[in-house]
Amino acid sequence: MCGITGWINWNADLTQQSESLERMTETLAPRGPDASGTWITTHCALGHRRLSVIDPENGAQPMIRLSSDDEHFVIVYNGELYNALELRKELESRGRQFTTQCDTEVLLVAYMEWGMSCLDRLNGIFAFAVWDHKEQRLFLARDRLGVKPLFYSTVNGLFLFGSEPKAILAHPDCPSEVGADGLAEVFIVGPARTPGHGVYKHLSELRPGKCMIVDRSGVRTRTYWELESQPHGDDVEQTAQHVRELLEDAAKRQLISDVPICTLLSGGLDSSALTSLAVNHYNDTQQGRVHTYSVDFTDNDKHFKANTFQPNADAPWIKRISEHLNTQHHYIQFDTADLTDALDDALRARDLPGMTDVDASLYLFCKEIKKGATVALSGEAADEIFGGYPWFHSDEALQSATFPWARASKMRADLLSPELADWIKPLDYIDARYEEAVAEVPHLQGETARQQQMRTMSYLNITRFMPTLLDRKDRMSMAAGLEVRVPFCDHRLVEYVWNIPWEIKTSGDREKGILRRALQGVLPNDVLTRKKSPYPKTHNPDYLAAVSSRMLEVLDDSSSPLLPFINAAKIRALAVSPEASSNLPWFGQLMSGPQLFAYLVQVNNWLKHYRISVV
Repeated sequence: MCGITGWINWNADLTQQSESLERMTETLAPRGPDASGTWITTHCALGHRRLSVIDPENGAQPMIRLSSDDEHFVIVYNGELYNALELRKELESRGRQFTTQCDTEVLLVAYMEWGMSCLDRLNGIFAFAVWDHKEQRLFLARDRLGVKPLFYSTVNGLFLFGSEPKAILAHPDCPSEVGADGLAEVFIVGPARTPGHGVYKHLSELRPGKCMIVDRSGVRTRTYWELESQPHGDDVEQTAQHVRELLEDAAKRQLISDVPICTLLSGGLDSSALTSLAVNHYNDTQQGRVHTYSVDFTDNDKHFKANTFQPNADAPWIKRISEHLNTQHHYIQFDTADLTDALDDALRARDLPGMTDVDASLYLFCKEIKKGATVALSGEAADEIFGGYPWFHSDEALQSATFPWARASKMRADLLSPELADWIKPLDYIDARYEEAVAEVPHLQGETARQQQMRTMSYLNITRFMPTLLDRKDRMSMAAGLEVRVPFCDHRLVEYVWNIPWEIKTSGDREKGILRRALQGVLPNDVLTRKKSPYPKTHNPDYLAAVSSRMLEVLDDSSSPLLPFINAAKIRALAVSPEASSNLPWFGQLMSGPQLFAYLVQVNNWLKHYRISVV
């Protein structure tokens, strides 16, 4: 993967502002440690940092191509096209010629050939910008599921964009300001984020499945893909077979790489399935053993306690599947001090407070993987798409009339200062965001109330919860210069599974039943029927002690920028007696008492390090 950035200014000569472009580009150096490039014309500036995966010797960006009438097009691109070979052959049949083997050139030529409609032909993950010099127009697009990020700003008459907020914030005309909505995102929605919302005052996010055109007449956004509800005509066996075919094809496509590749293995259904498919592909192509990686924490075996959200530990299952598939497995382990020390690194990678130790451990994990691989396959998104989370199967959650991963909103609101609560109205804010999401659901005519309920839950998870995990995976991995691919986000698979009726999705009376059925023969039966367990977190009480201590340090420092926004007395009472904090998650499945303290510490550091002005 890579990092992209740049801006448009119709009222100035940008060739005199190369220093700003260099500064914006260099903020993305971790995303692209292999090379850097910039390109400037009078009104358009483009920057790129490269992580070489396909055709490392070529493919430097920004990439320039001349058209038949000597007009030039320039692209900066972050992503991978998994059907680049097919597209290249089709373009060659139409008379187009190529000078490299990289997918960047395929994407640029595809845009030159088909314009915006090239997006309909792409299978991959991407965020890119193409400058058309003749038309004086910038075209930007983001992949269908939002695996790759793309932010933009229209501050002070400029149009700026970047893979991460930090690139845009590095421009001298874009201040680090946050308003009421931004604070509501942080204090009541976070670590999730409303799609399209950039949290910072002048920052927005191009939503998945959308593209935009920037020219002298303004900025226009268009939708080129969205979930569509259609009748499902396949029976259970046909459905399972098609799911398997789609997943096998997605995995096979995403195993193509000119650099070392591995899989992330937790011993759960999703990661084990991808690892098994990778092993099969490696055996067929005689590529040797697949390398697999897992993460755990010091003394987790001693302190783990099963609960609804995490019913069993991963370690025995990792050993089981690694031995069964004969992978070259790498066990990575971190201690409490590693996690607390990495909280600031994780914050800076995301440019916002995040999933605390879950982010920190993933960042450290990716740094270790990077020592042996450049590309990894991950089972991210299967639970959102196939309905694996506990809240899909809880009547209380289904009837809660709010985001099921954020049912502790009242508790969170009670921890805010009266002044902030009165300004941002946190409960009204999250209710409004929920109602907006529900209003978007494309229901199918003739659905029963139950079918509508399950389609709504699926939509919320795919469009509101999954982006949080994709953001986490992108920022933490790219901060380590590691590309992580997510085969379950193949849009063909998502489109098909979206329309599978709930009774078929849960065939066998199991969560993700249709996926389990599709994987029969791919995995051993005990792995195939294992209860879902999320990404591991530390259960060591030392972590709770460490983050509650850091919370008290923030409270004891009168200069802490967090203090005006919180009810310090209530939070101090929790931090002094941390065992009193609830073990039930206040966000998602993993974030409970320890993560509450760590999150507020991250908010404090974000306000301080990013010099946030509240306006």
